[in-house]
Amino acid sequence: MKANFELTGPLTELSSYPTWAQEMIEACEPARRSVRDHAMWDLMREGTMDLSTMRNFMVGTWSLIERFPSFMAQNLLKTQYGRSAGDNLARRWLVRNIRVEQNHAEYWLDWADGAGVPREEVLDGRPPRGTQTAAEWCHEVCGKDTLAAGMAATNYAIEGVTGEWSQKVYDSAVYAESLPAAGRKATLRWLQLHAAYDDTHPWEALEIICTLMGNRPTPEEVDHLRECIERSYISLHYGLERCLVRQPVNHVEEQAA
Repeated sequence: MKANFELTGPLTELSSYPTWAQEMIEACEPARRSVRDHAMWDLMREGTMDLSTMRNFMVGTWSLIERFPSFMAQNLLKTQYGRSAGDNLARRWLVRNIRVEQNHAEYWLDWADGAGVPREEVLDGRPPRGTQTAAEWCHEVCGKDTLAAGMAATNYAIEGVTGEWSQKVYDSAVYAESLPAAGRKATLRWLQLHAAYDDTHPWEALEIICTLMGNRPTPEEVDHLRECIERSYISLHYGLERCLVRQPVNHVEEQAA
């Protein structure tokens, strides 16, 4: 039986978590930086992004934003109240936050509108090839893998790094001033909510993951979690790279069925 984990230190300090979790997160750092420090955010911050690239980003990322509540719902279906402390934590957390994510989809459309990409284009436009990789991966891991793996890939990895890049863009006065003054507050709402000043969601997810796994998971279990986290970062990075590529209309992907 795995030794139980209980958080005893500050939620947002890595030293509060088991050694295996600390080492796993450190191993994922290069992949995380590839998303956090991507050139996409510099283009936004400096106000030099062309409309075609912004369109690729807004349309290409939409499926991940729009489907995120469903990924969390897939994880919720794996819980059974009373089975374990980890299940209880995950169930309460997922139920509380699924509704919040639905509102974020509307704020994404507001951002797109204000950035010059009509919401109709986001809803109905075809995404550039390769930009659906992260959404497809989340659907796979949340639908077919363990609760810990699903939450590690989505609520820890994707939410965590999204908070970091969102803060970079939101902090840029140049970017804010590049947007139309009318409706600017609504345009920036998604970025404001995701900027990682006080965001504890990824840390709460990590606490749940560690509670599910315990203090002494097997090396194989830890390796699998690491692979899931890294795959989320790699999928995001690949999608961002595809947003920077100017592709002919006939080189876009069909919408997922």
